[in-house]
Amino acid sequence: QVRLQESGGGSVQVGGSLRLSCAAPGHTFSRYCMAWFRQSPGKEREGVATIDSVGNIAYTDSVKGRFTISKDDVQTRLFLQMNSLKPEDTAMYFCAAFGDYCYRGLSIYEYQYWGQGTQVTVSS
Repeated sequence: QVRLQESGGGSVQVGGSLRLSCAAPGHTFSRYCMAWFRQSPGKEREGVATIDSVGNIAYTDSVKGRFTISKDDVQTRLFLQMNSLKPEDTAMYFCAAFGDYCYRGLSIYEYQYWGQGTQVTVSS
């Protein structure tokens, strides 16, 4: 069982930055497709960014150029650097893991492990 723990959320003003972290004590992410998802009240959970064991990275269009997903060198922590934040980025952000590479068409329902989420609030 992989327990994911997010941290780094908070409240910022428009244009500000936050860095989210995700860790799984006792595990590495070297064999997983790792992802950040977010969910706002009344909306479906949406994928934000993915990164896999060979470094393939993908972003949803709305965050391209503003968000950066990465892992530390020993692949025990996942990050999401969020710059130029907008009010529409306000959401609960979740870290998730799928036990293979990030293949095209990977469904949210295939991710086996999820964190509890960390709240990001962007105010104008």
